[in-house]
Amino acid sequence: MKSHPGLWISFIILILQLVCAIKVPQDPTIERDLYQPPTITKESEKNYIVDPRDNINIECEATGNPFPTFTWTRNGKFYNVAKDPKVSFRRRSGTLVIDIYGGGRPEDYEGEYQCFARNRHGTALSNKIVLQVSRSPLWPKENLDPVVVNEGASLILQCNPPPSLPPPVIFWMSSSMEPIAQNRRVSQGLNGDLYFSNVLREDAHTDYSCNARSHFTHTIQQKNAYTLKVLTTRGVPERIPTFLLPMGTSSTKLVLRDEDLLLECIASGVPTPEIMWYKKGGELPNQKLKFENFNKTLRISRVSEEDSGEYFCQASNRMGSIRHTITVRVKAAPFWLDKPKDLILAPGENGRLVCRANGNPKPTIQWMMNGEPILATEPNPNFEVAGDTIIFREVQSGNSAVFQCNASNAHGYLLANAFINILDVPSRVLGPRNQLIRVIEYNRTQLDCPFFGSPIPTLRWFKNGQGSNLDGGNYRVHENGTLEISVVRKEDQGKYTCVATNILGNAENTVRLEVKEPTRIIKGPEDQIAKRGTTVRLDCRVRSDPTLRLMVTWMKDDTQLHIGSRMSKEGDALTIFGVAERDQGAYTCVARTELDQDFAKAYLTIQESSTSPTSPLTSEQRDKPDPPMDLELTDLAERSVRLTWTPGDDNNSPITGFIIQFEENRYQPGTWHNLASVPGNVNSALLRLSPYVNYQFRVLALNDLGSSMPSPSSERYQTNGSPPEVNPGDIRGAGTRKDNMEITWTALNSTQAYGPNLRYIVKWRQRHTGEPWSNVTVWTNKHVVWNTPVYTPYEIRVQAENEFGRAPEPGTVIGYSGEDLPSQPKNFRFYDPNRELIILEWSPPEHPNGNLTGYSLRYQAFNGSRFARPVVEILSPNQTKYTLTRTDPISRYRFTLSARTQVGAGEVVTADTPLKQDEAYTKNQVDIATQGWFIGLMCAVALLVLILLIVCFIKRSRGGKYPVREKKEVALGPDDQKDEDGSFDYRFFGSDEDNKPLQGSQTSIDGTIKQQESDDSLVDYGEGGEGQFNEDGSFIGQYTVKKDKDETEGNESSEATSPVNAIYSLA
Repeated sequence: MKSHPGLWISFIILILQLVCAIKVPQDPTIERDLYQPPTITKESEKNYIVDPRDNINIECEATGNPFPTFTWTRNGKFYNVAKDPKVSFRRRSGTLVIDIYGGGRPEDYEGEYQCFARNRHGTALSNKIVLQVSRSPLWPKENLDPVVVNEGASLILQCNPPPSLPPPVIFWMSSSMEPIAQNRRVSQGLNGDLYFSNVLREDAHTDYSCNARSHFTHTIQQKNAYTLKVLTTRGVPERIPTFLLPMGTSSTKLVLRDEDLLLECIASGVPTPEIMWYKKGGELPNQKLKFENFNKTLRISRVSEEDSGEYFCQASNRMGSIRHTITVRVKAAPFWLDKPKDLILAPGENGRLVCRANGNPKPTIQWMMNGEPILATEPNPNFEVAGDTIIFREVQSGNSAVFQCNASNAHGYLLANAFINILDVPSRVLGPRNQLIRVIEYNRTQLDCPFFGSPIPTLRWFKNGQGSNLDGGNYRVHENGTLEISVVRKEDQGKYTCVATNILGNAENTVRLEVKEPTRIIKGPEDQIAKRGTTVRLDCRVRSDPTLRLMVTWMKDDTQLHIGSRMSKEGDALTIFGVAERDQGAYTCVARTELDQDFAKAYLTIQESSTSPTSPLTSEQRDKPDPPMDLELTDLAERSVRLTWTPGDDNNSPITGFIIQFEENRYQPGTWHNLASVPGNVNSALLRLSPYVNYQFRVLALNDLGSSMPSPSSERYQTNGSPPEVNPGDIRGAGTRKDNMEITWTALNSTQAYGPNLRYIVKWRQRHTGEPWSNVTVWTNKHVVWNTPVYTPYEIRVQAENEFGRAPEPGTVIGYSGEDLPSQPKNFRFYDPNRELIILEWSPPEHPNGNLTGYSLRYQAFNGSRFARPVVEILSPNQTKYTLTRTDPISRYRFTLSARTQVGAGEVVTADTPLKQDEAYTKNQVDIATQGWFIGLMCAVALLVLILLIVCFIKRSRGGKYPVREKKEVALGPDDQKDEDGSFDYRFFGSDEDNKPLQGSQTSIDGTIKQQESDDSLVDYGEGGEGQFNEDGSFIGQYTVKKDKDETEGNESSEATSPVNAIYSLA
């Protein structure tokens, strides 16, 4: 779809104009002259409950110009106030006053009221106010039979107060008006009933009375008392908990956003069950959580949608536990996201009112104008309703009105008034005219020029009536018309004019700026050391602007100095005659004008005269101060006391401060602790104290040379006790063995105990299991939990307690039971991307059994039976990959990997790199000559060859040459020595053949030479009967017989003739 450029231009102009709504300044002259639609400024609450004994005031206040008139509706109809003599309007107000003192019946005026404030520019509405009269009906008389119950059984004493408005405050008391003691076993529910988890014989009383106190009259009504009789037995059987409230295993709770959520679980059982609370799938919101009524009530303040979900209350004792599930659904009455605001426009301008609200369920938005619904069927040329927004276009003077936005859902409604006021006002400049501003040179200043107009005027500044508009550089004009000069100089002095302009006219104002010279002390006093009785002069020479009134004053120790008879001011200098010890101190010269000030300070030290018989000190002798004296305690209070002392001699070096220390004699007697420090010019301090401490104080003085000796100790002051206000810190849980967890914490010190018999309630449970808390009370700062599973997270709480009570509920910390050796790493594997690298990878152990501290990797190169020195690498716990660079491409590697915890290294996984075939052959060629078995074999072969040669020579001597035919046709090489008749000459057997391996032998994969098995021998041929000698004596039978034998036995027989059998055959 093609868009029209003109629509985009109009849209951009509209957006720019929407953000330029006019704001009326808070100026009486403007507010008096401009008309304005009504605005409701005060109204009664929506649900208005009143005291029937007093006059009833239904509030409705409003502003507007002209001042609005007021009317009311009651129960949706016009309420004619003039017809009821008991009802009147408050003067210049819309508030209704109902005269109850004059005989009016308050019940006759109950109903729904709404106020309308009108003037000719619009109508504003109040909320609908539901008026109800407080009621406190009497308790019906009833005769209550005695309640008889067995000891150990549960019991509910019902209150059932009569309906009241508002609901009364319920409490249980005895006939003597003593409160019924409540605890984990006996407590009052939210419904006012009294619940006994189990009844004891001491519960037998005749005066259990429920009381109701009304909200307005504060009168107390008392129900007839219950008489409780307890049937005692020899032994009370223990029983598993059951819920008294709520019933069943699950329930639901609906709560509105920003209200308080109250969940309650009360259980019976012997012994008394303990109630614990959980939330499914998350933690309880600790920041806004509170446990009440001995943990039986869970309160979450100002709930939000995140607080919805399933909550569990668990009741447990040593017989067992039960659980109740409460499903919480959070809904929301409407609440504002963007509340509509008043809008002021000039004729022809555009604007909008926005009304955005949210809730659960999502609220519906309804617009009204002057109290009447805006119907979609009646279009208005000047505005358009688009859901939660009203858009105004080219408004005219007659379009002023008050619009109401109503956002409502099933849980309530919101009503907001916002007017649109169409003004056409010429430019006006507000504030004083022809103002004079004086400023010190080099300071920052602002020249104000408040203005107003409709349409919004533009504002410009000019200097001395000429030149261009001032903006930029050293000048900055703010939206409210103020001209800011960041650094004022002499040349900035002059007359400044601001001019406001709109289409209806101009207005201007003038501000005169004078720049003054700053006030400076050009020569101030200097530190001096003077002898007692001499004259001292402290200089103070000042330069300031001559047109400003200068005043120079002197201060001593930061207090105003009154010039006495021993002092005089000569010009601005101060002269002191006959100085004494009391003149010692810090002197400050202050030069002040009406615009600025400057000051300079010096310290005067007074020493004893050298001729004084009381002291031999000279002006050069200085020392640490003497200790303070005369400590006194005053203003004794529960948590504070005032300590006063007399400073000692400063020994010619001014005292700069005091340190106050305390000692207590209960926990650390004789040990002094710093409590406070104060400046050297004061001699008392209000000390903040802790409960249940027997204090004793002392003071140390400080100067530039150090601290004095401690003062004498004060008298002791003991504060009263109270429950601890803090719990122990630095709580930790860690195992010292694999089957325990040691819980430790930092104990409270003497000023935190707050009472005698300080002890700690230690609670623990496995995390995320929902099991009940285990607890123990200890008096040290450590507790060991035994028989724990290995490295399991636990929730831990430590709460301080003394004889006055417990500290607040502690926070939860996470600890872990003891660690053990981890299992072996998983998925250990390696690969070599090339002949230089080996890459190892693995996964963490399936059972780490603790916090992994790293991995131990041991690797060792080996070649056959030779091993290199092993290398051990300690790797980080996050590392699961390691790259090894080979030292050579032939060696294999053996790897051993194990995970580590604080206990040590766990199970190992071992692997060797595989043997490659080409590497194996090369390795064997290098390695075989060094093997002992190979050397022995070679010796045996040499011996056999020698024997064979001897046999050959013997044969030669008998028959010469022997024709030899192999059973297989083997081609002879060119180097073979052969006679013409085909026979071998045995003279050549010992030459070349000695260096060749035996025919038919094989080299094994491990480098050994293995002789092929054969049962072929000369015996077979010599004694078989079938072998024959030729006429020349040569042995030829072996070849014929051997051939037959080969055909049956295959190729397994040796092709060489056994020399042993040859010798045997010759015999």
